[in-house]
Amino acid sequence: MISFSSLLFAADPEASPETLPVIQWLREINWGSTMSTIGTSLLILLGFYIVARILQATSVRVGANRHINEDLARFMGRVVKVIILIMGLVTALSNLGVDVSALVAGLGLTGFALGFALKDVISNVLAGVLILIYKPFIKGDSIKVKGYEGEVISTDLRYTVLMGEEGVTLYVPNSILFVDAIQVAPRPTAD
Repeated sequence: MISFSSLLFAADPEASPETLPVIQWLREINWGSTMSTIGTSLLILLGFYIVARILQATSVRVGANRHINEDLARFMGRVVKVIILIMGLVTALSNLGVDVSALVAGLGLTGFALGFALKDVISNVLAGVLILIYKPFIKGDSIKVKGYEGEVISTDLRYTVLMGEEGVTLYVPNSILFVDAIQVAPRPTAD
């Protein structure tokens, strides 16, 4: 049986000078060790993927048990999954011999730049997460905050939608609701 390395050793002696360094490099590779390293890296990536899926499902289940908004629980599950997969990718690349210190530093700088550029969006999302967890008001409540007044129609990660006077729809950023005082009108009690 002819192996790949024997084919490399039987390379054409009249090969062009440009291909000789490539052929020499291919001859020097320890194919058994290289394939083992690639296989190990793929197993590491698979392991992190499995852990990410388990933690995502656990996060969604815990959110449902704690009566957290279903969309928020799914969002948090996806965040956990992406973080674990990024850690797995960095670990697999490190196993392959790639210097990941520059990659990690680049990810940190990119995260800082994106965080600075999207600070308003991020503050609205974080405020939305906290509003959905702590529930200072619920759908149907009449609230007043910083000049905005109306009945709560819905709350998502960026905005709380209010139905104002004369049917005007108001989209109030969650960061305002989280920072400023909210007046929640008492619900009528049944006698």
